[in-house]
Amino acid sequence: MNPFPLKSVLTLLLTGALAMGTAHLAFADDDDDDDDDERGREKSSLFESRQALAPAVNATYSQECGSCHMAYPPGLLPPQAWAQIMTPEALANHYGDDASLSEELRTEISTFLGANAANVMLQMVPSGASNAGAASSLPRITESVDFKREHDEIPARLVTGNPEVGSFSQCNACHRKAAEGNYDERWIDIPGHGPWKD
Repeated sequence: MNPFPLKSVLTLLLTGALAMGTAHLAFADDDDDDDDDERGREKSSLFESRQALAPAVNATYSQECGSCHMAYPPGLLPPQAWAQIMTPEALANHYGDDASLSEELRTEISTFLGANAANVMLQMVPSGASNAGAASSLPRITESVDFKREHDEIPARLVTGNPEVGSFSQCNACHRKAAEGNYDERWIDIPGHGPWKD
């Protein structure tokens, strides 16, 4: 007579295999990017949906737009937002500056931005009264719900009150790998403050 019936042995082996698989999964998830943040909100933002955004690799975009500000990764806005920003009228009053382009350059940059834009709906935080006129109606990365949620704990004195940063739109001042499209927390180094940890 067999002291361990086949059914009992199979059950024991299966239970052990499942336990080992569960343990492996628990140890494999060693990052801190859980599906919910510490406040119980589900993470689904464009800032958290990928490890890194595709960097701005179009030479014309980098030269024309990057000469005045960081050439933002196209994945920070959806196609409809880039299309709105790149109209001739919007470029003539580009957030208070004249960034007009020839039709050839405008078409090339618009095509690049649209093809590499985020495939998400951008939820914007209603902005208060602004004296920037028509420029205030243009989409702003810094006015997106996702951006606000990611930066809500950072005191303004570290950014807008910091002469080495000056504005939340100066991503590369604190995000050391922003030009590469990497906004991971481990690469944040706020000038005059140091690394930032949530």
